[in-house]
Amino acid sequence: MRTYILSAVLILLLVISIFTIPNLSKQTTYRDSEQQGLDEQITIHFSHVVAENTPKGRTALYFKELVEEKSGGQIHVELYPNGMLYNDENEMTALQHNDVQMIAPTYSKISNDVPEWGVLDLPFLFENETDVTRVLSSEVGDTLRQALEKQGIHGLGFWQNGFKQMIAKDAPVQTLADFKSKRMRTMASNVLAMQAKLLGATPQAVSFDEVNSVISKEAIDVQENTLSNIYSKSFYKEEPYITRSNHGILGYGVLMNQRFWDSLSTESKGIITLSMQEASAWNEKIARKMNMDDEQRMKAYGTHFYTLSTHEKARWKRTLQPLYHEFQQKDYRDILDAIERQLHQKTPTSSQ
Repeated sequence: MRTYILSAVLILLLVISIFTIPNLSKQTTYRDSEQQGLDEQITIHFSHVVAENTPKGRTALYFKELVEEKSGGQIHVELYPNGMLYNDENEMTALQHNDVQMIAPTYSKISNDVPEWGVLDLPFLFENETDVTRVLSSEVGDTLRQALEKQGIHGLGFWQNGFKQMIAKDAPVQTLADFKSKRMRTMASNVLAMQAKLLGATPQAVSFDEVNSVISKEAIDVQENTLSNIYSKSFYKEEPYITRSNHGILGYGVLMNQRFWDSLSTESKGIITLSMQEASAWNEKIARKMNMDDEQRMKAYGTHFYTLSTHEKARWKRTLQPLYHEFQQKDYRDILDAIERQLHQKTPTSSQ
C-alpha cells in the first residue's frame, strides 16, 4: 500500500511540473519597452547577390545583428547572399511578389522599374563619398524613396560600395581610343548602356553572377566595378589591368515589400528603421576601408593599377555629357536639378 501511495504522489508531482514549468518560462522571458507588440517571431527573408565579404554583404550581416538584438530575437533576419535565391535580374520581381521581404539591388537595377533612380548612374555626378551621403540624406533621397511606392516597394535606406573603376583583360583602358571595338560588360541599365556606346565600346548586359563565366569565355574585354567587388569575385585574376577612374558611384537601395512593411507593428517598424540608420552609417566607413584594403591585396598579387589623367578625365566628361542632356529632357529633370543644388551648397561650419 505504501509503495502504491508513494508512486501516486510522484506521478501527481510530475503532472503538476509539466503544467507549471512552461508558465514559469513565460514569466521569466525578457522583454523591454521596444518589444511591446512583438507577440510572435517575425522572419524577414533578405536576398542579395554579392559575397558576404563585401561592403553590402557585411552591412547586411550587421543589420541582421542589430535587428535581432534590439528585438530580443522576436524579429529574425534570414540572409541569402551570393544570389542563392535570386539574381540581380529577377530579385525585384521576387520582392514585389513578397517571395522575399528585403533586397538591396544596385541603383541601376532599380532604375529599370523606377526610372527616376537612373540619375544616380550618371557618370562623374559625385566627386567623393561625402557628396553622395549629403545628397541622399536630403530631399533627393526622400523623392527617390517615394517613387518606389507606385511599385509596391518601401525604401528603407541607401548603402554604398564605393566608386567604380575600369578593369580590362588585355591592356589598360586609359584613353577614349582604348574603348574602340571593345565589348564592355554593363548592368541592365539604359544609362550605362548609353555610357558604353558614347565611350566607343559595345555594351554587353550581363548579370553579376554570370560575369566570371562570361570572362572565361572571353566574351567581354572591359567592365566597370568597385575594387571590393573586383577582389571578392576574383575578376582581377583574368582582367589584371585596373584604371582608377572613379567615374561613377555603385550603391544600393535597401528595399522592403510594401505590404509586408504595412503589416508590421509600430514597434517593429521602429526597430527596423533604427537598425537601418545605424547599419547605413557603419556601411559608409566599412565600404571605404574595404576598397582600400582590397586594392592593396590585388597589388600584392601583381595586378596592374593606373590612374586616369586629369586631361583624359576631362575628355571623358565631355564625351559623356549627352547622358545629362538625355536625362534633362525627361520628366525627371527636377531630381537632377535638386542634386546639383545640393552639390553646390556650401558645407555648414561647426559654429553654424
